[in-house]
Amino acid sequence: MQLKDLYQKALGFEWLTAEEGVFLFEKAPMAELAHIANELRKQQVPHGKVTWQIDRNVNTTNVCTANCKFCNFYRVPGHAEAYITSIDEYKRKIDETLKYGGDQLLLQGGHHPELGLSFYVDLFKQLKALYPTLRLHTLGPPEVAHITKLEKSTHIEVLAALKEAGMDSLPGAGAEILNDRVRRLISKGKCGAQEWLDVMRAAHQLNIATSATMMFGHVETVLERFEHLAAIRQVQSEKPEGHYGFTAFIPWTFQDVDTLLARIRGVHNMTTAEEYIRMIALSRIMLPNVKNIQASWLTVGKQVAQLCLHAGANDFGSIMIEENVVSAAGAPHRFTYRSIQDAIREAGFEPQLRTQLYEFREIPGTIEEQVITY
Repeated sequence: MQLKDLYQKALGFEWLTAEEGVFLFEKAPMAELAHIANELRKQQVPHGKVTWQIDRNVNTTNVCTANCKFCNFYRVPGHAEAYITSIDEYKRKIDETLKYGGDQLLLQGGHHPELGLSFYVDLFKQLKALYPTLRLHTLGPPEVAHITKLEKSTHIEVLAALKEAGMDSLPGAGAEILNDRVRRLISKGKCGAQEWLDVMRAAHQLNIATSATMMFGHVETVLERFEHLAAIRQVQSEKPEGHYGFTAFIPWTFQDVDTLLARIRGVHNMTTAEEYIRMIALSRIMLPNVKNIQASWLTVGKQVAQLCLHAGANDFGSIMIEENVVSAAGAPHRFTYRSIQDAIREAGFEPQLRTQLYEFREIPGTIEEQVITY
């Protein structure tokens, strides 16, 4: 393999193999990788703005039987701290979200053994009846797979019912690394890699917009990261013409504070800033059919995320009025609607508020600054 040949393939939007991705990750100078990814970004996102969003991550429940070794948030069924969020609590949080300029709930929970399809259908219908314009970015492939098993149904049937009830889009949650060797070690109770991908295929058939993610920096090999990217690219290539498919790809680093992976297995996040920026650049290079690449400021911080904007990323994600899961494992970073725009401008770009579908939004004239207390 020669770097110059791989650079030409990348600049021509050709598909690189997982092995070629590893070669670039290990051999390519950082400046050259960033330059190529930046050139691809300019072609795929010609407006040149850096987009961002206002939403809130609300958890339907903290009860989960998946037993992920990196999660400090979940509680087992019957635990004294177990909860299911009430409608009154949703109303309080949604009213606050709208006050802060938000247009969406990222609504996720766990593998609750007693919450089947009817629970989520009723919940989505109630929320849409109360707040017709609120977007519901809900669940994730592992939760859909869990509901499907409870109902003895199919992914298509479950997703169709959820869409009819008010699901607007499906997050890429629970991907971690799409390799069953890795998943057996860190998230054995979740669906396997193939089922995660199949849930996304079903969502794309129904024209439910989705996102894709990767959590890296734990027990995976570098090759497994690039096989993950190749799998995402393949599923995106299969979506019906004119359907949304994956609107964005978001890689983030494993957060290890007090997790079972760290305490029992001694696995710690050793990802450097340069390694994260390399993965952002190579996400842009490896995924020529995914338009938006998001830098995870929540896990890597403001300065590293700013550098990612010069290495292929075009999106800064959400200010996340509330986020409980990743924060519980040590992610300390926070933004407000003012400071996220300041950070984008400091990096040399124009900030642009967006929707989940990457449509531009005007900042509401009545927006209030949130006070960060979580």
